[in-house]
Amino acid sequence: MDSRLTPDALRGLLSADARTVAPQLLGAVLTHESHGGTVAVRITEVEAYLGPEDSLHPDPGSHTFRGQTRRNAPMFGPAGHLYVYFTYGMHHCANIVCGPEGVASAVLLRAGEVVAGEELALARRPTSKAPKDLASGPARFATALGLTTADSGRDALGAPFRLELPDKPSTEISSGPRVGVSGAGGTDDYPWRFWLSGDPTVSRYKAAKVRTA
Repeated sequence: MDSRLTPDALRGLLSADARTVAPQLLGAVLTHESHGGTVAVRITEVEAYLGPEDSLHPDPGSHTFRGQTRRNAPMFGPAGHLYVYFTYGMHHCANIVCGPEGVASAVLLRAGEVVAGEELALARRPTSKAPKDLASGPARFATALGLTTADSGRDALGAPFRLELPDKPSTEISSGPRVGVSGAGGTDDYPWRFWLSGDPTVSRYKAAKVRTA
């Protein structure tokens, strides 16, 4: 791939099926130029999510499975935009929207390596014990980049953001079930988590907790 793709060309690539786009984002660098400074993260782990139960590709693990809401509306929007959500009352998680506009799908940015702005990322993540931990996990990834729900719906392909694909796709990619997804969506039937094999920033796999009455 060519990291110098124009935004229009890159948006066209992202308009494909999220399961195809997800592994192509491994090794890509997402940059955010904020008032506090610039942080760039090389993506090392992602998860693909698709659409509602009445869609062509129903995904029981997706936020859109029960239909469109105000919260998940960005997932139905143009490819290349951000979908950022707040979870557990304390964490933000960031996705890049994929697929044709109107077809819900996105790629969750699960983990990465901070390649620029490490000092600022550390200020945002003061509890990190090592550089490899700064963006290891979806909440850490979003925090390192300074992303919140205020960024949900914004275009990741234009200022103050920049997305650059790797010059060459990695040939060392692993896949498996998604992390922490309950029900059928977290099983081996949905092996839509992709990561750079052996990369130290990849998060640890955790199955969803089984709720008891």
